[in-house]
Amino acid sequence: MSMRVTFLGTGGAVPTTERNPSSVLVHREGDRLLFDAGEGTQRQMMRFGTGFTVSDVFVTHLHGDHVLGLPGLVQTMDFNGREDALSIYAPASIESDVRGLVHAADTHPSFPVHVYGVEPGEAAVVRDGYEVRTIRTAHRTDAVGYALVEDDRKGRFDRERAEELGVPVGPKFSRLHGGESVELDDGTVVDPEQVVGDPRPGRRVVYTGDTRPTGPVEAAAADADLLIHDATFADDWADRAADTGHATAREAAELADRAGVERLALTHISSRYAGDVSDHLAEAREAFDGEVFVPDDGETCEIPYPDE
Repeated sequence: MSMRVTFLGTGGAVPTTERNPSSVLVHREGDRLLFDAGEGTQRQMMRFGTGFTVSDVFVTHLHGDHVLGLPGLVQTMDFNGREDALSIYAPASIESDVRGLVHAADTHPSFPVHVYGVEPGEAAVVRDGYEVRTIRTAHRTDAVGYALVEDDRKGRFDRERAEELGVPVGPKFSRLHGGESVELDDGTVVDPEQVVGDPRPGRRVVYTGDTRPTGPVEAAAADADLLIHDATFADDWADRAADTGHATAREAAELADRAGVERLALTHISSRYAGDVSDHLAEAREAFDGEVFVPDDGETCEIPYPDE
């Protein structure tokens, strides 16, 4: 089952010609989940060919560089004849503000738009095979992050061992893999644990939005396949990061290292750095041995299963 992340906007509060404000699209099989919608998000979706068939939008906080793309996106969906409902999740304290953005400029979508307030620590969405959990973050306003966490998968079926035990090829293989014991013709009972390995972890992608490094983010990112973390500043503006509720690349990398993250994407890059993120990368690599990158707008990232 495929999972792909598209970085629609990787810049900070002030957009540049290279970096749009914050927005990340996660495409998991048939589901398209949008995390934040900064100004111009719909243009980025057109530019990078993601399409508009988004089922859910997850808003981290109310600052303009994370939400000003919502009104235009909803209007375009309406103009395109959308009929399917759109669900928007945001911190409970800004639920009414987000609802106001949906209806900005006297917009009244012809399709259902549901806005839900969420609290840190709860599951915003629970679906077959995965859920999206809400994470407490630390910014200058009420803010949350989100973790897409897949269910564990079945352990590997040991066909060779099953045949050694006398299980005939056919339906009994499936029953064993599904957790059911089977009886052979001679009366012998074979249990699933004899031929099925331990459950295998699913994938985990964490998106922080704007935040200082926090314990809840670190806990949510434990063994994550991809952590997308605020890295607004390099070390030269570390004091500014602390004052404004942001993180430096080094701080994000230190958190990723403690959490055992597989890959770290540094985003929300301040316009101060123009097109040069060399300091971000150098400082992060001093603190984190895993793969670290600063994605460009439009860059995609495939998320394989941990055991692949």
